Amino acid sequence: MASTGPTAPAAPHVLVVPYPAQGHMIPLLDLAGLLASRGIRLTVVGTPTMALLLAPLLTAHRVGTVRALVLPFPSHPALPAGVECARDAPPTLLAALMVALAGLRGPLASWVRERSGTPDRVPLAGELGVAGIVFSPSGVYGSAVLHSLFRRAPRPEDEADDESPIGFPDLPGAPAYPWWQLSLLYRTYKQGDEVSEGVRQNFLWNLEGSAFVSNTFRRFEERYLGAPLADLGLRRVHAVGPVAPEPDDAGGRGGETAVSAADLCAWLDRFPEDGSVVYVSLGSMAVLQPPHAAALADALERTGVAFVWAAGTTAPLPDGFEERVAAAGVRGRVIRGWAPQVAALRHRAVGWFVTHCGWNSVLEATAAGVAMLTWPMTADQFVNARLLVDELGAAVPVSWGGLKAAPAAEEVARVLHAAIVGNGDRDVVARAKELAVEASAAVRKGGDSWLEVEELVQELRELASEPKTKTISSY
Repeated sequence: MASTGPTAPAAPHVLVVPYPAQGHMIPLLDLAGLLASRGIRLTVVGTPTMALLLAPLLTAHRVGTVRALVLPFPSHPALPAGVECARDAPPTLLAALMVALAGLRGPLASWVRERSGTPDRVPLAGELGVAGIVFSPSGVYGSAVLHSLFRRAPRPEDEADDESPIGFPDLPGAPAYPWWQLSLLYRTYKQGDEVSEGVRQNFLWNLEGSAFVSNTFRRFEERYLGAPLADLGLRRVHAVGPVAPEPDDAGGRGGETAVSAADLCAWLDRFPEDGSVVYVSLGSMAVLQPPHAAALADALERTGVAFVWAAGTTAPLPDGFEERVAAAGVRGRVIRGWAPQVAALRHRAVGWFVTHCGWNSVLEATAAGVAMLTWPMTADQFVNARLLVDELGAAVPVSWGGLKAAPAAEEVARVLHAAIVGNGDRDVVARAKELAVEASAAVRKGGDSWLEVEELVQELRELASEPKTKTISSY
């Protein structure tokens, strides 16, 4: 959550309180950097575990423009001691994490009162009773689907049938998804449960805001930006993305990397042919199941394609796979821990990206002009994959089975071979490169996204001069 403070209109003060998950924090901090570069003063809140992610933003801007406020994460009876970020919480506890974050309201209210001396101007929307501006870490389509679920509360006709379709009649094209492909955050909602109701209320409050800010760009989601959406409260959307920085500035966006961008790029330099390497990352949130990891590892070995696999710290790779990759040396590389993904995707040798379709990964690949091999697992990833494959034509599906069903190794090998060895679908590769040009044009001075940021800054300046303030909240 961020709020304009009681400073002069020329230099409003924004309080930024990100949801403690890397996929949420990274784009919001990138947006904070864009605001700081335009003269907006910011105080960014972090808990001890997540404070490391603030370092690049603090380093990039002069002292006084961006400051950090580190607060203890509030305790909650549903959360084990020491859990204060999504990275450390199983999927079933993400709702409790969201509700627990509301415990920061008291410390933040006290912090603002100490500095403003005006208790009636505390910039917390709940206390002020004013509308806010909502920052979405997802695309417009994905955000609308999630808000639609909590707004309409649809249920499958047969509760025992995971394949029961759930439709979204207020979205362009009236899409529908099987129940099991919808966000776990909604599927675990229980009417009357304290945590569930707290989560739902969070999304309903978003729909009362005056506008949404989304990390997307007009040409990417034109279909969903053409008219106000009922599933976003008929509110305006500021499309300000892609907000990803250049590779030289992005090495530690998720914390300390397991390998430096320079080292990884030097390894990729060994491949003379452009687009001959596939980059693999299936995200940091969903725990990859052994059958999925085995199918992918088997396919990589069968095809002999060159690859970089950012496997994180928990991916259960098959016995002996990493040792065989290390022994071969030249063809493949496994990275355990956080990888410099932006730098890897923008290297000329990387031509395809096996991705879970998390929104940050989608936009980083799009900005780099890299075609995607989609393998959605959970959350908004199925929505993002459908956008890429069916609407934009910039991706080829690997599997639609998610965590529910692993594909056969033979099928994964077929997709990899067709993309890398068989030179892939030329139309998909060409469309990915077109989107990169459009993304670059959007963020350049005078581009659609650049103008949206300028308008957002002007709106913040105007809000700072009003008798009451408004908030920008991240969910």
